[in-house]
Parts: sequence; C-alpha cells; structure tokens
Amino acid sequence: MAKTAVHFGAGNIGRGFVAQFLHESGYEVVFADVSEELIGALQARDSYEVIEVGEGAQTKVVDNYRAINSKTHEADVIAEIAKADIVTTAVGARILQFVAPVIAAGLAARTNPEPLVVIACENAIGGTDVLAAEVRKHDPATNAIFANCAIDRIVPEQSGGLDVTIESFFEWVVDRTPFGGTTPDIYGVTWVDDLGPFIERKLFTVNTAHAAAAYHGIDRGWVSIREALATPELQAEIRAVLAETKALLVAKHGFDPDEQQAYIEKTLKRISNPALPDTCERVGRGPLRKLSRRERFIGPAAELAERGMETWNLLNAVGAALRFDVEEDAESVELQAMLASGTAPDALAATITGLEPGHPLFAGVVEVIELRLAR
Repeated sequence: MAKTAVHFGAGNIGRGFVAQFLHESGYEVVFADVSEELIGALQARDSYEVIEVGEGAQTKVVDNYRAINSKTHEADVIAEIAKADIVTTAVGARILQFVAPVIAAGLAARTNPEPLVVIACENAIGGTDVLAAEVRKHDPATNAIFANCAIDRIVPEQSGGLDVTIESFFEWVVDRTPFGGTTPDIYGVTWVDDLGPFIERKLFTVNTAHAAAAYHGIDRGWVSIREALATPELQAEIRAVLAETKALLVAKHGFDPDEQQAYIEKTLKRISNPALPDTCERVGRGPLRKLSRRERFIGPAAELAERGMETWNLLNAVGAALRFDVEEDAESVELQAMLASGTAPDALAATITGLEPGHPLFAGVVEVIELRLAR
C-alpha cells in the first residue's frame, strides 16, 4: 500500500532535506505551501534534483510528488492530511501556529484508526511540542504521535529554481519515545530515547558558530562566511565562543570533551566549505529570533551564568549581533529601531533577550547594550 507524507514548506530545506528523505523512504510527498510561485513551479515539473557537495556527494532526483497551495486550496490539504501517514514541517518555528489549524482539521477528518505521525523539522528546541500545543487548541482529542527532532544540514543561498544545492553531511535525530514501540521507516533518521542533548549540541555548536561568524564577519566588512573564517583573528573569536558552549555541553550532558572538540572541528570545516558559498548577511538574518531566550547565544550563556561559568565570548557575539544593520531584513530594521528608541538599556535587555532582571546573565547583557548605544 502506498505511503503518503504531507510536508508543509516547499523551501530549500523542505525540498532538499525533508522531502528528499521521505521520497527515499518510499513516501509520495504532498507539498503544502502558501507561495504561488513555488507551488506553480513544482506543479509544472515532475521532478527536481538535490545536488550534494562535500565528501561522498551525490545528485539525487526527487519525483512522485504533488503540490498544493495551502492558501487558496486549504480544503485539499485537509483532505490529504486526513488520509496521510505522516505530516512534516519546515516552515520556521514562528509559522507553526498558522499551519496548526489545518493539521487539526485534517486530523478531525481522519477515519484511519492509526495515529498520524507529526514531526516539525525546525531549527528550534521542542518545535514539535509547540506545534502539538497549537494543534490541540483546535482538536484536543487529536489522534496523532508528535515527535520532536533535531535537524542539521547546511543549505547555502541558492540561485533560484527548484533544484537544491546542499551539503552532503546531514543529521536528523528523532525522539522515539512517543511511539512506544515501532517507529516509522524513514531514511536517514537516527532514533534516540533522549533528544535534548542532540538538539542542544547542534544548536549551541553549529547554529552558534554560524551566527557568530556572520555577525563578527559583517562587523569587519567581510562578505562571505568562508572569507571571514579564513581570518585568524575572527576564527579565534569563533573558537572562543565554541569553547564556552563546549564547556556547557560537557558539564550538562556529559559529552566526552574530545568528541565535542571533534564535533567543533567538523562544524568549522563545514561552514567554511568553499563548495557551499554563503554570505554573512544571509546567515545573520533574523537577529531578534537569534537573540531570544532559548536560542543560540542567550540560551547557552544563561545556563553558563547560572553555573558561574565564563560567558564573555558569547556576550561579545551578542554585541556583534546588536550591530547587525541590514535594511533588507525586517528583524534587523526592527532591532535597530528598538535600539534607537531611547528605551533604557535594562528594558531593552529584557525585551530583546527575554531574560529576567535578576538573572545572573542580565547585567552582562545590559552592559553589552550600553556599549552598543554609546557608539
């Protein structure tokens, strides 16, 4: 019997990572997206290519898919969910609240007694938990298995079209505990009983390094991540940031220090890959999200401060992020407007980072904001 997966988000990660793996697992993939351009392009072609670069690179062909505009044909998406085996997302954590009502309606329309598997493949801790909470607002008795995951695969800026250039390295780790036994057969997934350490290792190493390189790089006038990291001074700054996150990961999760250092070296090699050209500006987009409470800078820095451990280099990266001023990025514009508003530094610290004034990291963030305002 044919298996069907409904995937929300037909962007580069959706097409080049999640959908590719679902396709290799034998699923017919039904893309759902609000972009008329993307959906039209998918409907006009019966396949696209995923072009890997790096060690062991291959070119994969993805076919056997359909595409639906979820804005104009929501009822069709609901009907697909009603008979699907799995639903995945790659839309961005902030968009999950908008796809949740559609998923809830699809669940309510199901006649299949088997639970629907739902996995949110987002760069966020507990992304599927967020989605599940939103779905249950509309369908409290939902018959679904919600499983959190951690995804890791770098997709550089693309030149356009459906074909996706992507690194050959990947990691898709999914929590097996909600399944209570048999897990679905999905290519490339590593099933684990404790997802937390894997999520934080990736977020506080790969995402922290990438963003820190972007903010420090653009601060010094570099265009590409690769060029920035080729600068000894900047690479030293990024290594210092990762030394702090390593200290947290080793202390909190018991990672072997040598294994974590090898993970750091692999990360620096990946984001410096000349076959994956990426710009500091693109990687730095969305600074407000990246500076939020549970994200790649404040998240680890807050836990380090709670343990009485060093946070200077993470705070230095926060300072660089506060100087990210790109007119084409809405969050950058909003951040700079907040900093120019005359609001007191302590109020800005609370608003931007979500830290409580009594938190041991709070005074350090206030100091960084004061330095930014003194420029």
